[in-house]
Amino acid sequence: MRYRGTLVHMTEDPKLLVERVQTGVRIEKRILKVLKGFAEYHDLTLGDLLEGIVLHAFDGKTPFNPSSLDRIQDLKKFYHLDLDSSASHRLREIKGQSPRKRAAEK
Repeated sequence: MRYRGTLVHMTEDPKLLVERVQTGVRIEKRILKVLKGFAEYHDLTLGDLLEGIVLHAFDGKTPFNPSSLDRIQDLKKFYHLDLDSSASHRLREIKGQSPRKRAAEK
């Protein structure tokens, strides 16, 4: 059987091949919880979410639509994240033992 006149053009976005590396980034605990919650909600890996956020920021664009911002506000409330952009560059590690010493004691 042959079909005539049913040509369907597939418009697949070409995939970009990249090299990813494992990194040991330290990040504020509640920020990480919100990011992980948001990624899970959208069925993304944390790495994919961060790459998207950074690529948008590098272009001077917002990575979030209004409904995403609403979801983020809900997650911030749930995880008691009271920080906003005004906290940027002012975050300091809790004084006391180094992270390595705390980890060794656990």
